[in-house]
Amino acid sequence: MARNRQRDRAPAASVVETVDGGLAELIPDRERPRAWTLLIDGAPQSHVDLDDPAHLTFEYQRRLGHIADLVAPPQRPLQAVHLGGGAFTLARYVAATRPRSTQQIVELDGLLVQLVRRELPLDAGARIRVRSTDARAGLAKVQDGWADLVVADVFSGARTPAHLTSTEFLGEVRRVLRPGGFYAANLADGPPLTHLRGQIATAAAVFPELALAADPTVLRGRRFGNAVLLASDRELPVAELTRRVATDPHPGRVEHGRALAEFAGGAVPVTDASAKPSPVPPASAFR
Repeated sequence: MARNRQRDRAPAASVVETVDGGLAELIPDRERPRAWTLLIDGAPQSHVDLDDPAHLTFEYQRRLGHIADLVAPPQRPLQAVHLGGGAFTLARYVAATRPRSTQQIVELDGLLVQLVRRELPLDAGARIRVRSTDARAGLAKVQDGWADLVVADVFSGARTPAHLTSTEFLGEVRRVLRPGGFYAANLADGPPLTHLRGQIATAAAVFPELALAADPTVLRGRRFGNAVLLASDRELPVAELTRRVATDPHPGRVEHGRALAEFAGGAVPVTDASAKPSPVPPASAFR
């Protein structure tokens, strides 16, 4: 009977509102009854399934999910900071896979936060606090050594703001992380990959251990796309991360050690004085 009611139910309507960052659209997923994709000015930002928050669709979100899985033994609650909220996808994932986790989301766009809270409400039992402020300002308010995981997924006009790309910013990230904690960043770049190489050099100036997960065509500079950078002060679970990324629906590659240093190709660390936003994506990136 439930299946018939589901079949007869009218499809959900899209929700379109102007937020601080532009035009926000929540598009219903035709294959999942309570799943939605968030777009800002036509650029896909997040996918959320309210019935199954552990389901991750976008490839970069799956890679961030793998990192959240590997930062600590399964089911152990985490203390996590999410810089950039979107539709709160990864915070929902951590809450579902690691009950009793305590999380902070820092999202500058207050109108977007209101939209997501209203249309895609968080589980009442989730220990998730949302702050509407600048990512770096919000990070500065987190106490030393509080977080097991810090995730940076911040885009304004589809570009990462300059002040979130520097060694000074990553110094704040490392201050907030407890020993052995993970920093994960969603980075976007295209040929000639100048921004991505610079971000690797910047992270290497602050953290002793790095790994990078991305589609091979992005790493070869053949198209614009996302890469997920992982950094820590402890040895990384590179073999397991590589296995997971390679077996994703959209398989990727993980670079680490000498190969990653060679990929960076002599790029120099970015400082506050030299920082620039990430490049503007080509129109074809979202087709």
